[in-house]
Amino acid sequence: MNTTMPDLATLKERMKATWEAGDFGEVAKSIESHAEDFMDRRDVGPGKHVLDIACGTGNLALPAAGAGASVVGIDLAGNLVKQARERAQREGLDIRFDEGDAEALPYADTEFDLCVSMYGIMFAPRPEVATTELLRVCRPGGTIALANWTPEGFIGRMLKVVGGHVSTPPGVPSPLLWGQDEAVRERLGDGVSALATQRVPVWFEYPFPPAETVAFYRRYYGPVQRAFKALSGEDAETLERDLVALWSEHNTADDGTTRVEAEYLEVVATRA
Repeated sequence: MNTTMPDLATLKERMKATWEAGDFGEVAKSIESHAEDFMDRRDVGPGKHVLDIACGTGNLALPAAGAGASVVGIDLAGNLVKQARERAQREGLDIRFDEGDAEALPYADTEFDLCVSMYGIMFAPRPEVATTELLRVCRPGGTIALANWTPEGFIGRMLKVVGGHVSTPPGVPSPLLWGQDEAVRERLGDGVSALATQRVPVWFEYPFPPAETVAFYRRYYGPVQRAFKALSGEDAETLERDLVALWSEHNTADDGTTRVEAEYLEVVATRA
């Protein structure tokens, strides 16, 4: 991505504004089970140093700390960092949460035994830079574990519907490439000595029908909220219809609620 510094600064400001829009903390509640299952498969405990990149409200960081690990979380969105700190305080967990950029991690080389990111680092606009930073802070022999939405899964389809209505920044690769095995292997490359991937099914469940689910995302999920703000009149109505149709098509509930299956690509690598 050949972005000049002023353009890059503008892009970062827009990304920060996007993830601070709405209240991702509300959306995060619906994916807590995803995070718990993901962390159950990680080797965490006393003596382990864990970094949660693009940590949001701490869905990965909290269970890691609860298992006795020393944990640091970092996110671009200041309001989410604030919520993460409040959650940790309520649960009596000692976790350091920083406001910062996945492409410029303020940590020492080889500082962490385990680096994790769920639906997070995949949105960094320069994957080559984010990958370099990810590899830099993980110790040799340490583990990198990522959960990335696949292009074919439900959230991948939802992001494509939104992207079909609003323009994306030129030169920024699709975040959904992180959900493709080949792209992940190419990006991590010689930086890892072993790499395994698997597609993991997950569920989204809401106690209201698809139309209200779309309204929920329009209110709380920054990328969707910002997309609607960029549109007006008939264009906004078309996006809403398309999203309601998508959620309705994939809804498996028949009791007036919403239950949709999605999937992510789980990436587990050993730092070379």
